[in-house]
Parts: sequence; C-alpha cells; structure tokens
Amino acid sequence: MKTGILEVLLVNAEGIKHKNLVGTPSYYVVIECGTQSHRSKVSSGKHKKPRWNEKFIFDFSSFDKSSTHLKCSIMTTKKHFTNGGFVGEAKVYIGGIISEGSDEGYIEIRPAAYNVVLEDDTYKGQIKIGFKFIANKENYVMMKRDLIAQDKQQRHSIRESMMNFWRISWWNILFLYSKDKQ
Repeated sequence: MKTGILEVLLVNAEGIKHKNLVGTPSYYVVIECGTQSHRSKVSSGKHKKPRWNEKFIFDFSSFDKSSTHLKCSIMTTKKHFTNGGFVGEAKVYIGGIISEGSDEGYIEIRPAAYNVVLEDDTYKGQIKIGFKFIANKENYVMMKRDLIAQDKQQRHSIRESMMNFWRISWWNILFLYSKDKQ
C-alpha cells in the first residue's frame, strides 16, 4: 500500500463561531495527515456558514504509517483573538477507510458532518468532509483520464444537440415560408 491516494473534499462548516469576535468572521482550514498538510482558501464571512468546495490530495507514498487520523483545524483570519485565531478541530479516523479501500481498490464516502471541538472537548460546531481513497496511484491517473474524456464527450453531445435543434428550426421556417407562398 505504498501508492495510495486519499482525496479529501472540504465542503462547509455549521455552527462555527468565535466567541470573542465582533462582526462576521472569515475562516480557513488546515488539514493534516501524517507529515503532510494543506491549507484551504479563506471562506468569506458573507455567508451564514463557511463554504469551501475544495479537494486536497494526500499521497501515501510519503505517508507516516503510525498516523491513522486526519486533523482539520478551523482557523479565523483574526489572529489577535484568543488562541491566535484557532477555533477548534475535528479529528477523523481514516484507518478504516484506508484498510477497506485497500481491500476493494477504491472507496468513496459522501460528505458527512464531523464535530469540531477544543482540547477539553468543548463543542464548537461541525465540519462537513467527504473522502475518496484509491489504493493504486495508477488507477487514480486512469480514473482522471476517463473523467476528462467523459466531460469532453458530454460537451460535444450538448453542442451537437444545439446544432440539430438549429437545423430543425431552419427547416421548419423554410417549410412554413414555402407553404405561405403557395
């Protein structure tokens, strides 16, 4: 299992509030798995709940085998508040996802809510995360190629449909025009 890929889909958070903050905050997430980490874009404070819709890829060829958790730390851009902008974190056990995905070759888990807490287990809200684990990196590359090919094919079929509609419309207009002349 040296070539696995874990794809993490970050969707949104609910009930996340920074108690010392005045006004609407902006949040970002730092995702850590073993020695690898990613930082999300900043979700603007214009919405009721932070939104991301971002995918992050963790490569298991450089994975620390002792690490079986994914840690998502929610941060606010207002660093001068308590804890340097730290709001809370969610720890997700990924050992089961990896072992099941290794057996099957592939596993996908739709976005689900995970609790965001402080070190003393104080509940701070929820973050919604989805997972895709592909046991073989080569399969992952093949899947990406297939998706790109499907996307191109779909765009082509939409264009063809529009062209056919256009041709039919012109034939109808010519038919009606020739009927009126008679």
